[in-house]
Amino acid sequence: MFESRIVEIEGTFLGALIVEADRKTRRFYAAHESVRLLHNRVLAEPDELTRQVLWQFRRAHADSLTLAR
Repeated sequence: MFESRIVEIEGTFLGALIVEADRKTRRFYAAHESVRLLHNRVLAEPDELTRQVLWQFRRAHADSLTLAR
């Protein structure tokens, strides 16, 4: 692992973006259950990968609120 960047929202740690050996692509390591389906997803654009993770977290959070009603 060369470097990584934490992905969190509102104080909730979701995982980390890890720079791959080619130093161009990033792999997402999911630490939160709501974003588990994105675990090991690889993209060259780190901002796009972060957007996908945050979108998935918000979607899962909204779904859980709907089910709680």
